[in-house]
Amino acid sequence: MQAHRVLLIIGGGIAAYKTPDLVRALRKDGFQVRCLLTAAAEQFVSPLSLASVSGDKVYENLFDMTDEAEMGHIQLSRDADIVLVAPATADLIAKMAQGTANDLASTALLATDKPVYIAPAMNVRMWHHAATQRNITQLKSDGITLIGPEKGDMACGEYGLGRMAEPTQIAAAIKASIDMAQNRGGLAGRHILVTAGPTHEPIDPVRYIANRSSGKQGYAIAEALANAGAHVTLISGPTQLSAPRGVNTIAVETAQEMMQAVEASLPADAAIMCAAVADWRVADASEQKIKKEKGVDGATLSLVENPDILAWLCQEAKQRPPLVIGFAAETENVVAHATAKRARKQCDWLIANDVSPNSEVMGGDFNTVHLMTAEGHEDWVRMSKAEVAVALAQRISETLGAQRGS
Repeated sequence: MQAHRVLLIIGGGIAAYKTPDLVRALRKDGFQVRCLLTAAAEQFVSPLSLASVSGDKVYENLFDMTDEAEMGHIQLSRDADIVLVAPATADLIAKMAQGTANDLASTALLATDKPVYIAPAMNVRMWHHAATQRNITQLKSDGITLIGPEKGDMACGEYGLGRMAEPTQIAAAIKASIDMAQNRGGLAGRHILVTAGPTHEPIDPVRYIANRSSGKQGYAIAEALANAGAHVTLISGPTQLSAPRGVNTIAVETAQEMMQAVEASLPADAAIMCAAVADWRVADASEQKIKKEKGVDGATLSLVENPDILAWLCQEAKQRPPLVIGFAAETENVVAHATAKRARKQCDWLIANDVSPNSEVMGGDFNTVHLMTAEGHEDWVRMSKAEVAVALAQRISETLGAQRGS
């Protein structure tokens, strides 16, 4: 099989110094990489360095007489299977959103008919500026996919959102995209239910009990399943994430609302219960904000158990899906606790992960999971959450296909 080709457009930000490592990471994953430098990017990384690691010519000038005699800016964009902009500076993002074409990078981007990915990198205030956010909204509506940005220390000395994703993360996201495309259609005609995110259990109108779930893994799973052709219903607790394209997303807040939504969404061919549902809720949530009382030290909340949605779906639901997959977030003895939980809940599979503070799974982009089945367990290597989602979608596709064949 011919290697997929990436046109890497390098913007003029300090993060450009990481692009030789990005080229190496992409080539390690089997991609051919051709680099295109903006004039500003040359201040941070040299064409010779990029040519050395990519094994190909580096393109810089729109008016190179040799290349433009062959309409090089069009040929560059058409020869690639994927166009990746990293770092995607605020300036490049603005050009893309407005359709400006005044240099080789912007012209190639306007001429491409291939999937485009961007890895934004800029100062935290530039990222949050209304103009940048308008441009990002436009690019998303144009079908362009974002990788990052991340929170972290910046070259300017500030800290926040705007740091470019690490080269290994970007390469993993591109590889996951290719895997998704190759798996497209494998779940056509299947209805799959996914739950994601936390639940919020009200204490009073302004306070609630919750957990640290970001919803990233569940949303990635929903997107991977949709890309594989499934009709996906995503039931999500409160998150900061945008609804995946092509997915029927139902927003809920509490565990009770989530259970009602799950029941209303049946029947389904499979259910992936990824949500971190709160185990307890306040017995009598106050209708008014609870005030601190002078002279009273502390407060007492009376808690009651929330419905166990996974156990109900596996053991009591009238329309139990043929394949039910649970999730277990553990901080110790991960495999042992997950094995016991799968047996207790009576789910077909259970995905377990270590969410202890050192794991950086909660809110992060990577995950190390263990797949529990009746036959035993598999230890999956550390992957991006997008890669975990693609691998799980492929496994589900194979299993449901085998069930259909039998």
